[in-house]
Amino acid sequence: MSGPETNTLYYGDCLDWLQQWPDECVDLIYLDPPFNSNADYNIIFGTANGTPAQVRGFNDTWKWDAAAAERTQQLRSAVAHPMHDATESLHTLLGPSGMLSYLTYMGERLSELRRVLKPTGNLVLHCDDTASHYLKVVMDSLFGSNQYRNDITWRRAAAHNDANRFGRIVDHLLFYGKSNSAYWNGDAGAQAKDSTALAKSYPATDARGRYRSDNLTGPAHRTSPDAPSATPWRQYDVFAMGRVWSVPRTGAYAEFIEQEFIPGYRNIGDIHERLEALDAAGLIYHPSRGKWPGLKRYAEADQGLLPQSLITEPTGYTNYSSRRPEYLGYQTQKPPALLQQLFAPTCPPSGFLLDPFCGCGSSALAAESLGLEWAGIDISSFAIDLIQRRQLSPKGIRSTAQGIPYDMQAAQKLAVDRPFDFEAWAIQRIPGLMPNERRVGDGGIDGRGKLLVRPTDFPGSDVIAQVKGKRRFVLSDLRDFLHTVTRENAAIGVFVTLNRVDSGRARAEAAAFGTITIGSQTYPRVQIWSIF
Repeated sequence: MSGPETNTLYYGDCLDWLQQWPDECVDLIYLDPPFNSNADYNIIFGTANGTPAQVRGFNDTWKWDAAAAERTQQLRSAVAHPMHDATESLHTLLGPSGMLSYLTYMGERLSELRRVLKPTGNLVLHCDDTASHYLKVVMDSLFGSNQYRNDITWRRAAAHNDANRFGRIVDHLLFYGKSNSAYWNGDAGAQAKDSTALAKSYPATDARGRYRSDNLTGPAHRTSPDAPSATPWRQYDVFAMGRVWSVPRTGAYAEFIEQEFIPGYRNIGDIHERLEALDAAGLIYHPSRGKWPGLKRYAEADQGLLPQSLITEPTGYTNYSSRRPEYLGYQTQKPPALLQQLFAPTCPPSGFLLDPFCGCGSSALAAESLGLEWAGIDISSFAIDLIQRRQLSPKGIRSTAQGIPYDMQAAQKLAVDRPFDFEAWAIQRIPGLMPNERRVGDGGIDGRGKLLVRPTDFPGSDVIAQVKGKRRFVLSDLRDFLHTVTRENAAIGVFVTLNRVDSGRARAEAAAFGTITIGSQTYPRVQIWSIF
């Protein structure tokens, strides 16, 4: 069983793909799943006569239905499942509800995501305050509360006016490690300081440049008075004042000292020898007044502000979408610059990033900019196409897609194996149409949309579609759809088949529904389309 392939987009439910992949094959997982925010999100994918054409991206409203009840019961019955205890507690607290439906959906997938993480791996879950507190309970249950690192706050907007509460302008990013050995390199995510900030941080100067005096001691705690770090150096007895010597030996500044001043510095084991070496190199500041000396830290070595748990820039796309060519109209689209700040310190160089809800591909762009390998999953084939066509190809980024049919054999297999996914994929081949959210009892309608311009000779502008994945065309299927067009009083009905329909009778019955006129163009009211 092989893991996800590099620079590959996978179409389908991430749970299905994850279950095919081996343990411990991913360095970093970033996910921006549906938030349970009771909102519909659209994608603006084009314009006509200056009017944006929108299609439904996803409906972020979770309901308690038969699927949720079955999923919850399975988790409650599976006492060995990592989500069992959390599901029992959440069921007691929330009862059968949309929130419990959402949390069990996420729990199933987060459990698999943890499995595919390497022991050194990290996971960053992007959410808002609607469910962040419950998601943290789920994450603590799956990862262990000791692997919680941060609740990072991102200010996605400068202001937002709400009628009866404080303006909601932030998102939350729950950061967890797989184990105590999870990767972290804060220097890689440091934000450079400008000259004003450097002058403020390093107020003193010498022949080398700007510097500040940093502490060379730390709390004594239970240190023995005979320990090397507790014994006096020169005239300074810091242990008598409740301190011990704390001289840097590792880290970015120790590396700077070794490169610029003292070759082999990091190999000096004796703490007093290190103090002597630092003093001989002029790196210890002896104050005229004060209890103990300080280490000179030069602005030259400042890597910038290390990553903090509050991110204020960049804000979301809302206020500057017209100036961002990568903006695709997703109302929840995230700036790649934000994701770069998250990925740089949490994923090793050339590491592998997985985004199981890749949406519009911002994570792929961020990964590419950092030289990371990546893979993404999305349940919308429209999103997969959009990422490749609008995000990656214009920048010369090569990618492949799996799960989306590109030939007759693959389409036939999808129609047999996953008929609902086949219907959704087929509907999304038609610009402006989105799949019906109901998979059963849909009244013969697999997709809906609206005409951008109302016909001049028909009262409505609704477009409906039905998909048939059978290898052979059946005339009664078309006749049933014609009744649906009449019942819905649709302006246009699109009947989609796997293979071309050559039946003259079928085309005659469709043509009998007449035409509609939009502007100066006339279109058949019922149209028969085929996948191939």
